[in-house]
Amino acid sequence: MNEMDTALAIFAQEAEELLVDMEDALLSLDSDPDNGETVNSLFRAMHTIKGSSGLFGFDPIVVFTHEAETVLDKVRQGERQIDSNLIAVLLESKDHAAKLIEHCLKANGTAVPAELAATGLRLIAQLNGGKETAIQQRPDSVEDQVLSEGGGEIAVDEHWLISLEFKPDSFRDGIDPLSFLRYLKTLGDIKQIVTVAEGMPSGEAMDPESCYLHFKIAFQSEASKETIERVFEFAADDCEIKILPPNAKIGEYLQLLDAQDETRLRKIGDMLIQVGALTEHDVETALQTQTGSAGGEAEAGTKAKPLGEILVEQHVVQQPLVDQALKKQEQTKQKIASEANYIRVDATKLGHLINLVGELVISSAAMNLIVEKHGLSDASDVAAGMNSLVNSIRDTALELRMVQIGDTFSRFRRVVHDVSKELNKDIQLLISGGETELDKTVVEKIQDPLTHLIRNALDHGIEHPAQRLAAGKPAQGTVQLNAYHESGHIVIQIADDGAGLNSEKILEKAWRMA
Repeated sequence: MNEMDTALAIFAQEAEELLVDMEDALLSLDSDPDNGETVNSLFRAMHTIKGSSGLFGFDPIVVFTHEAETVLDKVRQGERQIDSNLIAVLLESKDHAAKLIEHCLKANGTAVPAELAATGLRLIAQLNGGKETAIQQRPDSVEDQVLSEGGGEIAVDEHWLISLEFKPDSFRDGIDPLSFLRYLKTLGDIKQIVTVAEGMPSGEAMDPESCYLHFKIAFQSEASKETIERVFEFAADDCEIKILPPNAKIGEYLQLLDAQDETRLRKIGDMLIQVGALTEHDVETALQTQTGSAGGEAEAGTKAKPLGEILVEQHVVQQPLVDQALKKQEQTKQKIASEANYIRVDATKLGHLINLVGELVISSAAMNLIVEKHGLSDASDVAAGMNSLVNSIRDTALELRMVQIGDTFSRFRRVVHDVSKELNKDIQLLISGGETELDKTVVEKIQDPLTHLIRNALDHGIEHPAQRLAAGKPAQGTVQLNAYHESGHIVIQIADDGAGLNSEKILEKAWRMA
């Protein structure tokens, strides 16, 4: 297997795990729709799948998952409510994403089948129902705005705040502030300009060849911070430039920080650059300030200011973003420390190990027989010690194949959710004993029989809400899944509070089929 095949295999496995987690999260929202952490985990899963797909050029996956990610973003921001209809669409979207992944992995660049493409378009339409757009009016000219704005505060909830402090020699160096503002208009709308002239001398003290004006600009644009900064690239030596993102973008940056890869520890500056909240220039300037202040504070015996604090003081980033970056950094440290205790093992290699352990147990038993048969008293203690070690190795090897049955039980939530809606029944699934461990191969073999038993309970056991109410029962039916140890065995129970099976009808049908 070459490196690309290995990378694709890892992508497929991780995507499958993320989709399983998504399904569990969506089903849990049925009973707890206000759980913000669950919604966050859904967004992270879809964002991760989209990003990984983009690395391999799987555009159909990227396009579709972007739509689902956008909807989940609106839910996170409180702009859209999560309800049973949206959960149903997102569950179907999860299934569609799985089919797109399967197609892209197998189709080797061929077009998405018409039926699959049609399903995607239908789901996108359902996800984006009621979407509104707004068109903003452009101002007439930069010059008119500069003249008309007399000063005052700029509201930056929806706007970039750009601060330009030109140096006195800017004019002599060929810098024209208005030319940069005209160029800035090509990237978006200049909503407001406040001209600051506090340093303007009066009368004969004013030098007409010197620049005394500073500007604060409210700018509306979809451009990134780095793109906006490049507008002033040639004035960097003659102007102090500060660009603060809109407050409205804090939520977006927080989401991107939250969705960042937790497998590699990053510096705070690098994290904020990656999400677009900072540029390299911002970080370099802050580092220079930190280095300069560190010398003086070292002499005074005090600790230098943290980089995040300096960035906030320089008005290039908001405090919540620095706080989230610090939190993400700590989470990454904890996750790396936790995952250092686990490694992925190929199931074939694990099976081979267990087979070898089995052979070792047989050989150990044979050696014990030989020791007893020939009365080798000198070797008996050694044989007993080795026999104890072999038994410990056997038990440990067998435990490697044990998995908690709770993961399998959780998959039935989707079955109950879909079938209850299909049958117009209100049914909940209660799970207990999910921590009970079974051999992985056993878990795989019992999944289909369990599915059949649960569907029988849903189809034939649980009554419709009206029938249950007429019988004095709650409208919502209950199916229970339970697992526990008993006398060296694992017991799995499936129970429901329905009317049960009609024995007369079963006998009647059996006689007809006889």
